[in-house]
Amino acid sequence: MHAAHAERRRKLMESMGQAVFLQFSAPVTCRNNDVENEYRQDSDFFYLTGLDEPDSVLVLTANAEKPFVLFVRPRDDERETWDGERVGVDGAVTRYGADVAYPIDELSTRLVELLKGQNRLHFAIGRNQKNDALVLGVLGQLRERVRRGEVGPTEIVEPSTLLHEMRLIKSETEIDAVRRAIKITGNGYRALWGQTRPGMAEYELEATLRSEFRRQGSERCAFPPIVASGRNGRILHHRRNDRVIGDGELIVVDSGAEYDYFAADITRTFPSNGKFTPIQRRAYEVVLRAQEIAISTAVLGATIDDVHLAAVREICAGLIELAILTGSVEDALESGSYKKYYMHRTSHWLGMDVHDVGVYHQGGNPRPLVAAMVLTVEPGLYFAAHDAAVPVGLKDTGIRIEDDIVVTDRGPVVLSAGIAKTIDEIEHAMALGRSHSGAK
Repeated sequence: MHAAHAERRRKLMESMGQAVFLQFSAPVTCRNNDVENEYRQDSDFFYLTGLDEPDSVLVLTANAEKPFVLFVRPRDDERETWDGERVGVDGAVTRYGADVAYPIDELSTRLVELLKGQNRLHFAIGRNQKNDALVLGVLGQLRERVRRGEVGPTEIVEPSTLLHEMRLIKSETEIDAVRRAIKITGNGYRALWGQTRPGMAEYELEATLRSEFRRQGSERCAFPPIVASGRNGRILHHRRNDRVIGDGELIVVDSGAEYDYFAADITRTFPSNGKFTPIQRRAYEVVLRAQEIAISTAVLGATIDDVHLAAVREICAGLIELAILTGSVEDALESGSYKKYYMHRTSHWLGMDVHDVGVYHQGGNPRPLVAAMVLTVEPGLYFAAHDAAVPVGLKDTGIRIEDDIVVTDRGPVVLSAGIAKTIDEIEHAMALGRSHSGAK
């Protein structure tokens, strides 16, 4: 991917013109006492460098001779004995293509020279007080040198204005990384379906997903897996995964592997015993139709609002079919009565972050979809136990179906199409998996 990182840097420097771009790596955070949380690099930093070490800083300048500068931790035999090998100053050049690299301790002094004579600085001020203080201190030093004819940036620009627009439109290499993350996720679902049976705990299914993801080379989950059985299926961001799964209950699993820093985000809903009941089938078909119609709406020039409205219309029609709502679809839309059962949006961007960067509106209006945008489509229905309008077989139940798609000039392409989704496909996958695993 180093060629891809270089191309991204080239595009960014071309778009920002005579300016300096400054990006700090993600900090190390403590879990407790002297135990650190698992480290994941800042997505913007990794997008431009491919380097996943902390205490690193990227500087891109308009200097044609040495535009790509990295500050990194120097090699240290004692620390590397404890924490593993470091890239080091030489490695930043030979392995990551920096034009020049310096020890991180030299950042404040070197940055004065790198910013000298530049008018604009692209830097995300306000996100980290320590980094802000360092940068503002350097700018203060440059102000003091005005009488000597040394000027520094007079304008600080939010870097996401350019960078996140770049990240929103995916290259083929990036889409391939999403595909790989999706493939791993699909294999995780197949393994999970082979294990699922009533009486298990939700965390047992979570363990199956995590194990399969890691076994296939995923660095980590793109987000903590949601394994929500029965009434937990109504909790959109259920995280505890500690409930014992009952017989005949629906299980909502929302999960995704991360591969080469790109995420998958797939949701499937399935019965714990491998067979949907008649009323579960009817409700599931409502969500599936809503999703299929919403996906078909994700064409060039449409908006995410259009995708959402398409899903909502079908959800309203389905709720009326199920006799949960009365009146017409237009009545449900106007009154918002459907929001009791479908309260979230249908789509979000997907990429290096599971809720990826990129604005949803431009000039106050929903932005039109263009080729190479990747997004999710995930309608759902959620039924409370105390709702008298809900049939008994759906009370305390959630249903959500989510796929990842890429917008193309030939229409939407479902990247996760290979993961069982229809009722027949899911029941077949569960029966096949259970026969292979010996589950009863």
